[in-house]
Amino acid sequence: MRILRKKVSKIIVDVAMTVFLVLSFIRWEGDPAFHYIVGIGCTVFFILHVIIHSKWLKAATKACFRRKLKKKAVFQYVVNMLLIIVWSLSLITGFLSIGYFSGGVLWMSGFGRFHGITARIGLGLIVVHFLQHWRTILSYIGIKIKKRQIKKQQQHIM
Repeated sequence: MRILRKKVSKIIVDVAMTVFLVLSFIRWEGDPAFHYIVGIGCTVFFILHVIIHSKWLKAATKACFRRKLKKKAVFQYVVNMLLIIVWSLSLITGFLSIGYFSGGVLWMSGFGRFHGITARIGLGLIVVHFLQHWRTILSYIGIKIKKRQIKKQQQHIM
């Protein structure tokens, strides 16, 4: 039962984070307040996602520094660390740029530009992250794909 609750909570957090992320990339020219609210939602679900996966992050960090991770796991670890850094910068600069967009504080305009850049880099890293974990994501919703099935599907396509 506990494993099921953990799996369900992962799914809820991941789906909510994805929805808020998609909403954050929509241009809300007329109502920047909506973008701020969506940004707060992204922040909350980003933090929850990191907390949920903190055991893996700690274990992978220890193994990485002891050089006990396989190359594939090292690449996943690097992508995850870059995601944490880039999205943290994006969220921080997003909150810092509110002064420019809401109050016209000119010196804060740089934060808005940096926020946009980091958000786009983060989006690219999310695509890589998704591609690394797509089998796990599908297994959460009950779809299991084995490597043999993928090879058979590729052979039928060719």
